[in-house]
Amino acid sequence: MPEQQPPPYLRIADELRRRIAEREWEPGDRLPSRAQIGQEYGVGENVVRRAQELLISQGALEGRAGSGTFVAELRQRVRMVRSAAREQPGGSPFRADMKAVGRNGGWESRTDAKVPAPAEIAARLGIGEGELCVRTVYEFLADGRPVQLSTSWEPYDLTGGTLVVLPEGGPHAGAGVVNRMAEIGVTVSHAVEQPEPRQATAEEASLLGIQKAAFVTHIRRTYYSDQGRPVETADIVVPAGLCEIVYEIPISR
Repeated sequence: MPEQQPPPYLRIADELRRRIAEREWEPGDRLPSRAQIGQEYGVGENVVRRAQELLISQGALEGRAGSGTFVAELRQRVRMVRSAAREQPGGSPFRADMKAVGRNGGWESRTDAKVPAPAEIAARLGIGEGELCVRTVYEFLADGRPVQLSTSWEPYDLTGGTLVVLPEGGPHAGAGVVNRMAEIGVTVSHAVEQPEPRQATAEEASLLGIQKAAFVTHIRRTYYSDQGRPVETADIVVPAGLCEIVYEIPISR
C-alpha cells in the first residue's frame, strides 16, 4: 500500500518554516505574495493561504491587514511557574511569579455579583445550574502588556455577606483565593489544574494582542477546601507564543 502523502499545505508550511529557520527571511521581513509562492511551488493561492494561517497560529508568521504576511518578531517569552509555593501570605501569586522573572506584574479586573452559574461551572463547583456566583474577569499584565486572561467563579453562598465577597474589593482585595478564604475560616487544601492546548477565540486574540487562532494553553483550575468543597474555579488562558508554563512538583520524603 503506497504511503499517504501529507496535504499540500503542510508541505508548503514545512518549506516556509525551513526558509525562516535558515534565515532566508529575517524577523520583520515581508514574505513574497501568495501568488509568487504558489507559482514557485506549483500550488494554488488557497494552499499557500492555509500554510500561512497554520504558521500564524504557531507564532512563526504574523498577518498585517492590508500589508501582507511577515516573519514574526522574536519576543522573550514570560516564564510562568505553577507551583504549590505560589500562594504567599499577604501577596498575589501572579505578582510573585512576575517578580521572579524580573517583570512588573499587575492586572485589570471586572467583578459581577450574583451571576447564575452556567452548567459547566456549576458542575465544577458542585452546585446547581443557575445558582448564584461571583464572577470576576481578569486581564493580567507583565510590564503593562497582557500575558494572561482568567475568568473566576466563586459560589455566592460561600462568600456572600462577608468582607471577601468581592475578590478585588474591600480590605482583602487582590490577596488571592487562598488568603481570602482563610479570612472567612475556609482552609484551601489543594487545587486541581487541567491544561489543554487550543486556538484562541477572536475575543481572546484581541485582548492578548495575538493573531486570531494562535495557540493558547487553556487551564481549568479549581480550588478545594480541606472539607473537599470546591470554593473557586477559573478558566485561565495563556498565549503559547508569549509565555511558557512550568509546573513545579514538590516531592514528599
